[in-house]
Amino acid sequence: MKNYLLCYDISDKKRLAKLAKLLEKEAFRIQNSIFLLLEPTSHEVDILVQKIEQCIDKAHDDVRLYTIKSNGFHLGSATNLDEPFLLI
Repeated sequence: MKNYLLCYDISDKKRLAKLAKLLEKEAFRIQNSIFLLLEPTSHEVDILVQKIEQCIDKAHDDVRLYTIKSNGFHLGSATNLDEPFLLI
């Protein structure tokens, strides 16, 4: 299964709050506008994308979903990502 990194720039405070609330239920917040999705199915990703599209204005907002292809380098973190959903 793949992991995903989702980041956004939302121009309206109402839409920003709505999207953040949605993503806090679905993913692990890494930074203010960056979320990590751990091993969602393709169906779960499709549903999330549909929900996001209902929250945003495509003409003014930018939401990007990237596939993480490798674990990269772990240089240290303040958060234990082995069990991230226990933190929410």
